[in-house]
Amino acid sequence: MASRAFRSVRARTTLGATVVVAVALLIGAFSFYGILSSSIHASAERAAEQRLDELAERFDGPGGGPGGERGVDSLDDEIVQIIGEDGAVRAASEDARDELGSTALPLADQARTTTIGGEPMLVVSDDLENDETLVLAVSIEDGVETLSTVAVLLAVAVPLLLLLVAVTTWLVVGRALRPVTRIREEVDGITAEHLHRRVEVPPSSDEIAALATTMNRMLDRLDSSATAQRRFVSDASHELRSPLATIRQHAELAQAHPATTSIGELAEVVSEEGLRLQGIVESLLLLARLDEGGGTHDEAVDLDDLALGEVRRLRSRGVEVDGSGIRAARVAGDPRLLGQLLRNLADNAVRHSAGRVAISVIPQDAWVFVTVEDDGAGVPADERERIFERFVRLDEARSRDAGGSGLGLAIVQGIAAASGGTVSVDASRWGGARFVVTLPLSD
Repeated sequence: MASRAFRSVRARTTLGATVVVAVALLIGAFSFYGILSSSIHASAERAAEQRLDELAERFDGPGGGPGGERGVDSLDDEIVQIIGEDGAVRAASEDARDELGSTALPLADQARTTTIGGEPMLVVSDDLENDETLVLAVSIEDGVETLSTVAVLLAVAVPLLLLLVAVTTWLVVGRALRPVTRIREEVDGITAEHLHRRVEVPPSSDEIAALATTMNRMLDRLDSSATAQRRFVSDASHELRSPLATIRQHAELAQAHPATTSIGELAEVVSEEGLRLQGIVESLLLLARLDEGGGTHDEAVDLDDLALGEVRRLRSRGVEVDGSGIRAARVAGDPRLLGQLLRNLADNAVRHSAGRVAISVIPQDAWVFVTVEDDGAGVPADERERIFERFVRLDEARSRDAGGSGLGLAIVQGIAAASGGTVSVDASRWGGARFVVTLPLSD
């Protein structure tokens, strides 16, 4: 559980923010301390060298010298020595004698630090005219104490700031993610029986609100899909029950009253209803494959050849068909499915026509428009969207023999969508129905 909590967005965000701020604070603290230390050391060095120059002018001037009235002995509260070429102390201030005795201060071309009597000192030196060296030691205890205080403050402030950043980030991220947790809990409680429920959209108009809106749109789609599936299963069960019931009724009738029917009549009924049952099952399987996006392959298909084939088929049945509007057009798709699309539209037109049917294939720009129209009663405007739903048959075509299974136009729409196109219906030139399939032309 602890490992899972550590992997949470809240924990990882807090850790990341704390690490970034920690690196920034450490770099800033060390940089500040280094700059302050260099500044204090440089200031002390300048002050020491300035005092050293003053003492050197004093001792080199008239009347100067170690024992003169401006000599080393006259200096108070300063550690000063004059060291000869042999390294021996020629003269020293009172404080120098008290702290160092006869020990000479270290000589160096540049200022250096040392400890005298437990106190940090900065030692500078300068050559005098008589080949002697003037050495001055200046206390830097105040600067060291300042740096120590700053180091303590930084050592306390940096962890406190990191703690403040961590706590603030933890609280802010937790507050920001609280709606996400609420959305997750609400969605987790939505089951197939409660797809009507929706998550609450927060009024913040931010990414969380966008997530809630997206979740609700997804739930809308799932609810619509589940409703359509339940309706589809119900309609399919009803459609499949009808031929099975017919076969069973005739079989029971033949069994109970053999004299009322013959084997030939029973065989004819069973054959017809079996074919109808087979057609329904095959249509359902095709729709299932189309829904899954499978069962298709793309190749060059001449739509004009398929359309002319349908014209010949219908004319062989005695139907008056106008095929003068068929032009050469090639698309990429499955020839078997595109052929079924044209056949379903042609059979639908014949079923509802009063005697005239027209089929046209017209390429235009990057698209081809396949039109099948009839001179029947047409499709009411308020039914033109619903007619492509599965198992939908208009009132005039409710009969089993005239209306089919109600899957033909749904298959047309599925094939058109799988081929990258669309299908629509409006009024024909004779007042009947005109179905227009729009497909992209092949390159």
